[in-house]
Amino acid sequence: MAEPQEESLFEAPPLAEQERMAEAILFASAEPVSLMEFAKRMPHGSSPSEAVELLRRRYEGRGVQVVKVGQSFAIRTAPDLGFLMQRETVEVRKLSRAAIETLAIVAYHQPVTRAEIEEIRGVAVSRGTVDQLLELEWIRLGRRRQTPGRPVTFIVTEQFLDHFGLENARDLPGLKELRAAGLLENRPAPGKEDDDAGPVVDENQDELFNDESDT
Repeated sequence: MAEPQEESLFEAPPLAEQERMAEAILFASAEPVSLMEFAKRMPHGSSPSEAVELLRRRYEGRGVQVVKVGQSFAIRTAPDLGFLMQRETVEVRKLSRAAIETLAIVAYHQPVTRAEIEEIRGVAVSRGTVDQLLELEWIRLGRRRQTPGRPVTFIVTEQFLDHFGLENARDLPGLKELRAAGLLENRPAPGKEDDDAGPVVDENQDELFNDESDT
């Protein structure tokens, strides 16, 4: 009789119980959780992907939702109820024009090198601009290019996607939406210093901001 009991210890719990476990893990985590992390925490034989999918369906239309952030998942307030959280939001310093422009180029052209950013912008990228975005954890270092000098590339992070409510970089708004939001405008003249430079957008460069991410 002991042998069947030992085998039962390795049986996966019912899917409904796995769903409850996934829910508990998401509520307790301050950061988005990957399927690999779910698998590490849940009993052997569990199916995190099925459990999370059930959880996503159960939260549809509710005050909070299970959303995908990159390759991970998190519980977030429903977008239409965000106004209820206004008192709890934290004010952060406003990004400079140079930082906004650099961030947009990384997001739309990743993986991209510093030289490529400067080529698109038409001005040099200051170290402080890149450091600010790295400090915010909105961009990170990617793989080095297999070209002379092996320059490092930059890509956006899951924190960036999570902050703007995006599942992946392909969900980024188009050039028209960015202009409507006041984040992009035509540069009056090239050659200005980095911190004073306005967003670099040429009327003939719309296609640059419509490329899909390589990641």
